[in-house]
Amino acid sequence: MGPGYRAAPQVFYFAPQKTWYLVYQGADPLYSTSKDIGDPLSWSAPKKFFPVEPDIVKPPQGVGWLDFWVICDDSKCYMFATDDNGRLLRSETELANFPNGFHNTVAVMTGKKEDVFEASNTYRVARTDTYITLVEAISPQGRYFRIWKSDRLDGKWEPFSSAPMNGFATRDNVERIWSEGISHGELVRTNTDQTMTIDPCRPLEYLFQGNDPAVRVNDYIKIPYRLGVITAKGENPVSALCR
Repeated sequence: MGPGYRAAPQVFYFAPQKTWYLVYQGADPLYSTSKDIGDPLSWSAPKKFFPVEPDIVKPPQGVGWLDFWVICDDSKCYMFATDDNGRLLRSETELANFPNGFHNTVAVMTGKKEDVFEASNTYRVARTDTYITLVEAISPQGRYFRIWKSDRLDGKWEPFSSAPMNGFATRDNVERIWSEGISHGELVRTNTDQTMTIDPCRPLEYLFQGNDPAVRVNDYIKIPYRLGVITAKGENPVSALCR
């Protein structure tokens, strides 16, 4: 992917173009494409989604943005992002114009910095009119994820859990947690395409990065993260949507 900082990858198959997309962050939201996901050398050089950074993420309105996530419906593609400062942002483009033309970048959720922090990930719930979005937050017990729902990608997001802080995955509801927190995760999906669809009739599985609380490193880049998977047991707000 060339020199420089690269982080927060998202991979999906964009069916209209029969092309794989890798979305990730540098200083800006970037993407690379491939026709063969099995060949790690096939990815194209990084390209920018935006020719100019939107005003909403530049001072004095903003403090930058990161952790980009793309999801599409039947007519549009949306890019969600966070800013480590209490905002969930959304941009949009026409499905036929993707990956070009992203515009109308707005804040769709605001809160305290630690409550709407980073690493949002958004999904369509199969056989329903529901979308869910997860956003990483920070508590004294470590990082965790909160959950919201909406009936459309450009709609209003409402809490989707009766747990404190509409928690989705926290130290309080995960058994035998080996990590200090649950960070930068992604649900295991039922397909690979741009709709980011999950099946509520299957146990939710969440892939996340975790770190040993006994290991203290001041430099974030050097934290020895490990991958983990948590699997839902019993009924939850998402499984209740199974039809």
